[in-house]
Order: sequence, then structure tokens, then C-alpha cells
Amino acid sequence: MVNKVVLIGNVGKDPEVRYLDNDTAVASFSLATSENYKDKNGEWQTKTEWHNIVAWRNTAKYVENRVKKGLQLYVEGKLTTRSWDDKDGNKRYTTEIVAHTIRLLGKREDTGDSTVTPEPTTKVADAPVIKDTPDDDLPF
Repeated sequence: MVNKVVLIGNVGKDPEVRYLDNDTAVASFSLATSENYKDKNGEWQTKTEWHNIVAWRNTAKYVENRVKKGLQLYVEGKLTTRSWDDKDGNKRYTTEIVAHTIRLLGKREDTGDSTVTPEPTTKVADAPVIKDTPDDDLPF
């Protein structure tokens, strides 16, 4: 089975970062992706989708220090859905991308490393970031 999401988009607002009781960092932010198409009248239209991104631990600390509203990012992760009960007792759901790899794209203010990949088996190449998978690990 495969659960993998790859997005390139623009950060919608500065990330919110919080630390849990055990000093585990968690960051959340929105990412906009856009698609251009011609409508039935032949005019160009743009459709924008908003994605909720969540990053944990080292990736969250990277987001806290490097990610700002308006930046273009490459995000790789997995799709998750969680539920909770609101203040009125109604069941609520949200779908998020839990980011494993984040790479700054386009212009940036500093010259430091623009990629964070907390998994030791991941190799970073030139944009886009590609996770190498040996042939014998394929699920088919």
C-alpha cells in the first residue's frame, strides 16, 4: 500500500509552532496549489486548492526557523485524517498532509541548507527532492 503526497505550492500564512509537554515540536500551516485551465469559452481560469500541512519534531523546528508566508515549498508526506468532538459534541474531521520532507524553492533570504529530511534513508538531490526506493522494496 502507498500513501504519498507530493506538493509544490505557496505558504498561505506564517506557520504556527507549538511544543508539547515532552518538548516535541509540531508546526502547522496552509499551502496553496494552483491549476490553470481554459474554460468552455476559451478563457484561462485558475483554481486554487488549500492544503493543511503538519510537521513534527526536527521538521517542525525547520519550519519554525525557515518557513514564512508567501514562500514556495516542495512538500512530501502522507495524507492523514483525524477526528475530534467540538464544543457542542459534534464529530468533526480534518484531512492533513503530515510532511516528511520540506524544501524551500525559489528565492530565499539566506544561503543555508534548504532541505530537511529527518529520515536517515532519504537522499537529497537537486530539486525536486527524490526519495530513493530499492527495487526489492516495491510492494508489487
